[in-house]
Amino acid sequence: MLQQTTVSTVSNHIESFLKKFPDLKTLSKASEDEVCIAWKGLGYYRRARNLLNAAKEIQTNFNGEIPLDFNELKKIKGIGDYTANAILAIGGNKRALALDANLERVIARFYGIKTIKGVKLQKDIYERFSNKEILPQMRNGNARKINEALMDLGRVYCQARKADCLLCPISKDCISYNQNLAHIIPVKESVAKEKFELELLRIIVKDRKKILGYVKSDKEWLQGQVELPTFILSSEDKTLKQYPVKKMSISTKELKSFKTTITKYKIKNYILELSKDRLGDLGINLDDYTFRSSDINKTNFSTASIKALRISN
Repeated sequence: MLQQTTVSTVSNHIESFLKKFPDLKTLSKASEDEVCIAWKGLGYYRRARNLLNAAKEIQTNFNGEIPLDFNELKKIKGIGDYTANAILAIGGNKRALALDANLERVIARFYGIKTIKGVKLQKDIYERFSNKEILPQMRNGNARKINEALMDLGRVYCQARKADCLLCPISKDCISYNQNLAHIIPVKESVAKEKFELELLRIIVKDRKKILGYVKSDKEWLQGQVELPTFILSSEDKTLKQYPVKKMSISTKELKSFKTTITKYKIKNYILELSKDRLGDLGINLDDYTFRSSDINKTNFSTASIKALRISN
């Protein structure tokens, strides 16, 4: 849950999630929809699916016991280098480095590492750690405390935009503090990020207490979630294929709208409520969609679809 999600957000969800799935065995027997609905509000649903798949594999291949070996962990679908190291360090208290953004930043600053931030810096840190050039004091038995302490340092004192070096308890030994480098480490690659303007039409079709929707495929954003029929009205990125382009003689001036962002897109979402017959008049094939419960607690609607439904009411 803590991957790409803040502690405050996770703290509002973890108790209810663990109450529903108190152990790996219970989780492994759950459906994907059940897990994704319980995950709602935490974002990046791929992590929820990975968690479910891992629980199933651990039950089947490891007799329900989480392996504490890096290579064995990596065999489990959805577990990469970071997750494997986090399980070893925080779960197993073994000498490993759960290299999240906080650790990356704190270690780079403390040791004055000027490698470009990103994959290169992570690789550099892992190599130095393996060779015991950094954190030589970490061993089996104290790895959990050191990893969590470094995470807390990054969260409280050694933040990305503000390094509070005077209050930091390890600043006297920090190379970046002593050489006044904290403001430039980690070194960022100077690449301008381009944001594309995108206008989408989200269509709401109701049938009693059901809403028309479709499940996002593995090749689309928000895979596995249910989305309203959605079409591109205009896009600065002409290569975008996440939604079909539909030329419609519809004025957006009177339509309700809201803004969202995803990856490199700034999106203006327009909401249009139609009857089933009118949808057919627009040349949209009803067979591509299925009516689903309008209860957001029972249907794994995407965040944007939920927002559109709430605004339309």
